[in-house]
Amino acid sequence: MPAPSRPSPPPLQVDTARVVQIGTALWAVALVVLLVLGDRVDQVWTWTCVAAIALAVLGLGIMRWQGQR
Repeated sequence: MPAPSRPSPPPLQVDTARVVQIGTALWAVALVVLLVLGDRVDQVWTWTCVAAIALAVLGLGIMRWQGQR
């Protein structure tokens, strides 16, 4: 394996809490759309949105507990 010709760039500084919050908001929008559609869509999609939101809230709680937020 040849050695890299130039050094790696520094890692990006990302506000992970903000990324999780934006993702959670998008899942919430999807949940509202699915609830408006009602019986025209499979309930698996509705529960997928609920699970994603619950996991994001849990993740934010863990991030806060670890002091990363």
